[in-house]
Amino acid sequence: MALILVPRGDRKPTAAMAWLLLILLLPFIGMLLFLLIGSFRLPQKRRDEQTRINGVIRDSVHSQHLETMSADWPRWFQRVVQQNEALTALPASEGNRATLHGDYQGSIDAMAAEIDTATTFVNVEFFIVAWDDTTRGFFAAMERAVARGVTVRMLIDYVSTRRLKNSTATLAELDRIGVKWEWMLPVMPLKGKYQRPDLRNHRKIVVVDGRVGFMGSQNLISRDYDSPKNIKRGLMWQELVTRLSGPAVASLNAVFLSDWLIETGEDLRPVAHVPASQIEHSTADDALLCQVVPSGPGYPTENNLRLFLSLIYGATEKVIITSPYFVPDEAMVYAITTACQRGLEVQLFVSEIGDQGLVYHAQRSYYTPLLEAGVRIFMYPPPYILHAKHFSIDDDIAVIGSSNMDIRSFSLNSEVSMLVRGESFVAAMREVEQGYRDAGRELTLEEWRNQPNKATFLDGLARLTSALN
Repeated sequence: MALILVPRGDRKPTAAMAWLLLILLLPFIGMLLFLLIGSFRLPQKRRDEQTRINGVIRDSVHSQHLETMSADWPRWFQRVVQQNEALTALPASEGNRATLHGDYQGSIDAMAAEIDTATTFVNVEFFIVAWDDTTRGFFAAMERAVARGVTVRMLIDYVSTRRLKNSTATLAELDRIGVKWEWMLPVMPLKGKYQRPDLRNHRKIVVVDGRVGFMGSQNLISRDYDSPKNIKRGLMWQELVTRLSGPAVASLNAVFLSDWLIETGEDLRPVAHVPASQIEHSTADDALLCQVVPSGPGYPTENNLRLFLSLIYGATEKVIITSPYFVPDEAMVYAITTACQRGLEVQLFVSEIGDQGLVYHAQRSYYTPLLEAGVRIFMYPPPYILHAKHFSIDDDIAVIGSSNMDIRSFSLNSEVSMLVRGESFVAAMREVEQGYRDAGRELTLEEWRNQPNKATFLDGLARLTSALN
């Protein structure tokens, strides 16, 4: 039965082999786990709705006669943009502005300040939401907006927020201040709402009046995630968020509107959608090209992985990757090591310590082939968890968003990334990357080869489990 059921469909051979090995070694536990989390796609109804929404977006882009391609772009980059639009229906647009926020409290305060300017609507979507000392200003800004007559909507991932010790107080506060909130991917089998329980919506989005947006890696919670375990270890999260203005905000808002429609059945386009053609375009010389790229189990392909691979293969000078959970598949490993063999400068920023044991050890299992290929690995120091998710290509192309470089983000989590072309934005990202170098240290191949055998064994064992999807 396992040989019939496990390999079928579009499951990758490595994932199928990992499942078969688990079922062979632990038959009953393996079969039970496969029945519980073996499906790596959302229910067909949700996938069909996402396909329908993509069609609506394509029709809207066509009806507005938006210019989605420029002859000034390099030919290979045009193809990447074309690929993204084919997979997500969201076009690239020029005339955008974007700034980076790397200060944890500062980014939340910047979002709150923007909410204080709202006149019509505020759309908020986070993987984790908590009402605590760090986020009180954000909640207060939402309360003031509601008092002014602004409609504030919030989408919250069900599992990740429900497991917080103060989730009841958080939801009560949202109800008190009048925020219209809904769960994303709820696991409520008795109410007919069920899918694989570890398929999660990992996106982080704030859109104000359809003119300004925020996205990146940061959740709406304290820097230690309000976790006694993290507090005991002194752990603190280091993030990166971007503030966006310009026509690309319409695409970011479209991701929220799509998620809201799928979760609630309510179409918000009449009341919470501003077309890209009606959003102010920057005419400055350093205005940016941006393209929002959603991905996840609601799509038939791994949109983010395809974007990352295309960019790495298109790079001509350097590839610099920042990922807290770096557990790539074979295609990503080949792309990165091939970049080294082509003579490119390749750097990887990761945390020196981890907050998730299996992921931490699985990540370490890739250091030897990467270092041997010539990748420079920089370790961000304790007690910080480098949770920022971004990478840059050459001197004018970058990606920032919620997606890690791991199999979970490629296949199991709903993510949102943004492709940016513009030297000013990449220069700002270079400053952030230099800050990582200054704070941490470089891992050498000689040092890594002296790792104890016990650690190497655990790394290899964790790598086997990472293929399960």
